[in-house]
Amino acid sequence: MADATATRNKGAVKAGSGKYGFMIAELDAIEAGTGYSTSKGGVLEGERMQVGLIHKARGTGSRMHSHPNEQFNYVLQGTLKVEMDGQEFLAPAGTVVYVPPNMVHSMVATPEEDVVFYVVKDLSHGIIGKAADGKMSGAHYDPGFEPD
Repeated sequence: MADATATRNKGAVKAGSGKYGFMIAELDAIEAGTGYSTSKGGVLEGERMQVGLIHKARGTGSRMHSHPNEQFNYVLQGTLKVEMDGQEFLAPAGTVVYVPPNMVHSMVATPEEDVVFYVVKDLSHGIIGKAADGKMSGAHYDPGFEPD
């Protein structure tokens, strides 16, 4: 018998089994891009979907990466600089960014303000993808935003 509280993502919260309402901003933050991104936030899993309230500090974000699950990001605060499919564009608050399965992409918070976004992904894979260069060697940092 499967554990009804088991999660695909270590540190995520499992919905269901009598638990149906969640204050997502109060969930413990987990790494949401270990090895290629600064993304972190609370993640909630259902049976087939995962959602998260994710934070990227200004001037930081993800290097080019992909994951087999499709993704929607709804930007709540700040602006994401997005690169995918040969396109570069800015996604300010109020924008939904769609990432198809296996699409190589990067998303970086612009230098002016931290970014907070609500992410929705199917559970065919966890919240973390894989760096496009195969090197899980760290996140993207704009000049002047590198960690000490």
